[in-house]
Amino acid sequence: FGSTMEGAYIIRLKPNQYIHVLDNNTNVTRLLVGPTTFTRQDHEKILFQPKNCINVPPRHYCCIENPIIRDADGNPVADASGSIKIRLGDSEFRFEQDPFPLYPGEQIAQIDGNVVSKLKVIEKNCAIHLKATRDFKTTEGMSKMAGDEWLVQGPGTYIPQVEAEIIEEIKAEIIKPNEALKLEARVDYTKDGVKRTVGEQWLVTTTGAYMPTVEEMVIEKVKARILTEKVALHLEATKTFIDVFGKERKAGEQWLVTIKDASTHVPNVHEKVVGVVNITTLNNRQYCVVANPVDADLQPQLGTKEVRKGEASFFLHPGEQIPEGIQDVLVLGAEEALLLRAVEAFTDVQNGTPVARVSGEKWMIFGPGDYVPPVEVCVLEHRTAMALDENEGVYIRDQKTGQVRSVIGQSYMLSASEVLWEKELPPVVENLLQCPGGAKHMMKDADKAVARAVRDKNKVVRFSVQHNAAVQIYDYKARKPRIVFGPGVVMLGPDEQFTVVSLSGGKPKMPNVVKSLQLSLGPDFMSDIIIVETTDHARLSLKLSYNWCFEYDTDSPETWPRLFAVPDFVGDACKAVASRIRSAIASEHFDSFHKNSSRIIRAAVFGINEAGKINDRFLFTANGLAITNIDIQAVEPVDQKTRDSLMKSVQMAIEIVTKSQEATARHEADRKEQEAKGRLERQVIKDKAEAENQRKEYLQLQAETEAIESAGTAKAEAKAQAEAAEIECASEVTQAKLRAQATRITAEAELQALRQKQQKELEYQKRLSELELQKAAQLAEIETTKFTETVDAIGQSTILAMAQAGPEMQAKLLEGLGLKGYLITDGSSTINLFNTAKGMIGGV
Repeated sequence: FGSTMEGAYIIRLKPNQYIHVLDNNTNVTRLLVGPTTFTRQDHEKILFQPKNCINVPPRHYCCIENPIIRDADGNPVADASGSIKIRLGDSEFRFEQDPFPLYPGEQIAQIDGNVVSKLKVIEKNCAIHLKATRDFKTTEGMSKMAGDEWLVQGPGTYIPQVEAEIIEEIKAEIIKPNEALKLEARVDYTKDGVKRTVGEQWLVTTTGAYMPTVEEMVIEKVKARILTEKVALHLEATKTFIDVFGKERKAGEQWLVTIKDASTHVPNVHEKVVGVVNITTLNNRQYCVVANPVDADLQPQLGTKEVRKGEASFFLHPGEQIPEGIQDVLVLGAEEALLLRAVEAFTDVQNGTPVARVSGEKWMIFGPGDYVPPVEVCVLEHRTAMALDENEGVYIRDQKTGQVRSVIGQSYMLSASEVLWEKELPPVVENLLQCPGGAKHMMKDADKAVARAVRDKNKVVRFSVQHNAAVQIYDYKARKPRIVFGPGVVMLGPDEQFTVVSLSGGKPKMPNVVKSLQLSLGPDFMSDIIIVETTDHARLSLKLSYNWCFEYDTDSPETWPRLFAVPDFVGDACKAVASRIRSAIASEHFDSFHKNSSRIIRAAVFGINEAGKINDRFLFTANGLAITNIDIQAVEPVDQKTRDSLMKSVQMAIEIVTKSQEATARHEADRKEQEAKGRLERQVIKDKAEAENQRKEYLQLQAETEAIESAGTAKAEAKAQAEAAEIECASEVTQAKLRAQATRITAEAELQALRQKQQKELEYQKRLSELELQKAAQLAEIETTKFTETVDAIGQSTILAMAQAGPEMQAKLLEGLGLKGYLITDGSSTINLFNTAKGMIGGV
């Protein structure tokens, strides 16, 4: 063609090739299709190199943009200038046909990246959703308006049209058993005689494949709810409609669907699933109270209640409730009862007799037995008979009369009008009841944490009175006290309270330090520190301890309250004793008091009788307290000068006593030393005499020992030599025996070794022979097997042929030579010619 298409003058087009030639004079482009030879003129221009015609194979198609206009016979239409007319902006699909070129202006569009595409095959249960882009008529003659939508369902092949565009490819929805398809109308339409409005929803329950139309929109697949004997479905109507069971349901109405209605249920579009209701089962020992029960028409009776007893199984209908849940039947023992109250008037049956009950009435039902309360009855309390020991009790109040009493030491069941009463105690009494012994030292025990148990206020308050103690209890209703002596147990009545004893404590005494529920009667002691001053103004601190006890007549109860006449007997007694001691010491000098302190203090407290002797006690008549003894534990001066002078005098006295004791000790030591020296000298003389006697005895014994030693030495040497000779001979005999035994053992060992060696060699040879035999047998077996397999492989006919091959060949050779036989010899072996000739003749 030349260097380029523009410079080429002769173009040879092959079959199914085409080019576009532009005539520069007329500005018209024409098409040339091969096979042909084209000679280009100077005013002509070839627009592109030869192209192959477009080939659309069977079941394929292509899209041509700006297609040419054809006449009724299918020929291209040209204008006055000779140019082929085209439909600008339009397109057309071309299907299976002979290869064709593109006219000037025509273009081929790519579909999904391909120039030529396969026709779409619509499978079964599939469809193509189409939409008309312009008004046209289908091949079936149906008119379609722009915007119309329709489906082309399979199976089949879709022939594309320019007037319709593909919206989507859809598949049929498969509806399985116990499933439904929820649809919604996109537009108003009528199908199968049923008119649908836009937005309307409905269910398709027919099992199989369902192809939704273009007017329908699939919302979801609805699965059926499986109903069993233990499960029901709670539904609510969203609008008024008729359900699948033919019942009209009002908007907002709720109902149950159970297995009696259907084994499975697909909720309608107008049904809202509120929930799943499980069956309620009651055994023969259970019951329940159902609020708002339904009637025979399944309508809830609001505000009413119903008791349902077991054995029973039921579903709770909408509106029904069990506020208190499933309850067990009330089982009453022989010592149990129920306190009941009527919430409304009704007629009760008790022991087979009808009894009219009014609202608010209370009564009791006693065991043994079972009880199921009706809806008109409220169970207030489950009561059990209280088993009380002789030291146990409870407070009981009668609600009708208001009287409070205590019941002690018996088994008691409250009546319908009785309740347990709580007895309140002052906080200080509550605190003391938790303390050991019912007493507390406010200073020492203030920081100690006491583990307090919560007191049951319904039980009778009791307190254990210790030995030699008393408790005063005051009855505010009777306005009189009572005294209880220990050991014993105090139990308070409803109107009784403890008398709290508040005593002084500490050193010196301070009021309200010790609080106690019981009064100790002694004997006991108490200590105090008081400050006194002598005539010469020496101030002294005395630490005193008093022994005390209460004196009272156990046979005169009217005198017992005197024990509690003085609230703080410790403080009053210490003050009285301190007053007497101060007045007595105030008239004494320091030296006199220092020498006679005990006598002065005891005389001041106890007093002196007519005989001039000190009394043995100091009695307080107000409460019977008696001080029986005084112990002076310490006397210390308060003033520093007095303390220094007392210290000097004490030191001087100590020094004098010490020196006197030292002199006495020295004199006694000297005396004992002289006596010891005399005893020592006498002992030395005795020891020397005894030593001489011992030395004499020693020398005698030494001589005797030497004589015995010389005789014993000679005897021992002779005996030793004899024993040595005897031992030497015995050893030689023993050695000979041992050598003989060793020789015998060696010979036996060598013989045993030789015997074992020969045995091993014999075993070795035997095993070797066995192995060789086994080897020979195995080799023979192998050779036999080899020969057998070889013979089997070659075959009998082959072996027979091989055996006959030699003689036959020799016979043929002799026949060829004209000989009847032959003999071969090496010339050194003798031959019996007679036998040979005989054989030859015999062969003839």
